[in-house]
Amino acid sequence: MKKSISILATALFIGVLGTSCSKNDDAIVPPPPAGSTVVELSGNLETQTLLESKKYLIKGQVFVRDGKTLTIQPGTIIMGDKSTKGTLIIDRGAKIIANGTVSKPIVFTSALTAGTRDRGDWGGLIILGKAVVNVPDPAIEGITPAVTYGGTMDNDNSGVLNYVRVEFAGIELTPNNETNGITLGGVGSGTIMTNCQVSFGGDDGYEWFGGSVNGKNLISFGSWDDSFDIDFGYTGKLQFLLDVRYSYADQSGSSGVECDTNANDGVPLQGTLTTGVISNLTCVGPRATATQVVNANFQQAIDLRRRTALSIGNSVMIGYPRGIRMNQNSVFDNYAAGTGVLMNNILVADLLPYNVGTTAGTASVASVTALWTLPANGNTTITAIIGTPFDIPATFVTLGLNPAIAFGTNLNTAYPANPNFAVTTGTLATGASFTNSKFAGLEVVTYEGAFGATDWTDMWAEFNPIGKAY
Repeated sequence: MKKSISILATALFIGVLGTSCSKNDDAIVPPPPAGSTVVELSGNLETQTLLESKKYLIKGQVFVRDGKTLTIQPGTIIMGDKSTKGTLIIDRGAKIIANGTVSKPIVFTSALTAGTRDRGDWGGLIILGKAVVNVPDPAIEGITPAVTYGGTMDNDNSGVLNYVRVEFAGIELTPNNETNGITLGGVGSGTIMTNCQVSFGGDDGYEWFGGSVNGKNLISFGSWDDSFDIDFGYTGKLQFLLDVRYSYADQSGSSGVECDTNANDGVPLQGTLTTGVISNLTCVGPRATATQVVNANFQQAIDLRRRTALSIGNSVMIGYPRGIRMNQNSVFDNYAAGTGVLMNNILVADLLPYNVGTTAGTASVASVTALWTLPANGNTTITAIIGTPFDIPATFVTLGLNPAIAFGTNLNTAYPANPNFAVTTGTLATGASFTNSKFAGLEVVTYEGAFGATDWTDMWAEFNPIGKAY
């Protein structure tokens, strides 16, 4: 099929939706702004460049197929149509070149008007590649016709994502099959993924299904389910990650990082373990004060499942009701053996720092506690440092974090317009270590968490996209 392109002369923006997180599928169709040029994208796209001078509307499931390249100029706005569940899929063997700049980020957002946008307004960005995945012929749920991903080329190149924002994605394509903000299936290390923000997604912020792509300076803001979900034998390295949670959570349970391999204990392992790396994560959960009641569906800051061996280091987790969970005995065994490491992290979880799953076997709360607190691992757990009851805002300050970066009880439109994430004093300003071989090749910094004295979100990230005029 050829690409379908048409200039819209009528409706562009749809929907009336409260600035709370309620849903409303009723549509009002106002005329487009005077002089605007909106190009509709549908079907299979040919190699082409999207221009900053125009706006684009993704209608239905739009594919960039094998051998084709979609290039997007800095500053371009691409909107997803709600009524047709607009979704952009970069197929295996295709490329997306979305190389924005600090002053001109590329924005994928909802087609609804400012003030009415909400999670799940459209389908999001799906990128598929030929890198190793430990599941045979996996497919992305809800995509029709089905698209598979993965292969044997760990250095596969799916293009560039740099200074890119993806907002209000995560629509339910089929019953119980929501898309993520950015989904990466078998994406290889030849792909560049830096300076990306996913905001108010209807499922996970980011999900890696296997592959080996590396990532740097990634923001998950107000996601519905997990912020960073890592599965199917992922082997890449992620550094400088920011997770900020709003008050809502998925009924299936929401965590900062969720990670698994692919099969429970007692089931033969398919392929390799998930052995990727996260370093310098700042994970800010929903609890901004000790007295704040949060959604009961919030789970752990870190949820380790089904034989995973993800390594996590130089990171800080605060504001989740629970700290770290090892769900199966195989998970505990992988960390006890050093297949995955948890090193130089700071965990603030006064309610339940350590947890195990119901099938954890010999892995107990005591054994997980002993592993986390082993002096050689250099982890720190903070359960109460200033006063009684536990003083979460004071703990932010002690760590060197700005307490205003927690959503707390604010409405989703009341987050600071220009939050300051920089850390210049406090516990986090020093203490990072990259001596363990798992962290080889990462940028060596002195600070723990995602930020030192420079706030890398400044000038390109957007923390009130609901009201942003595009």
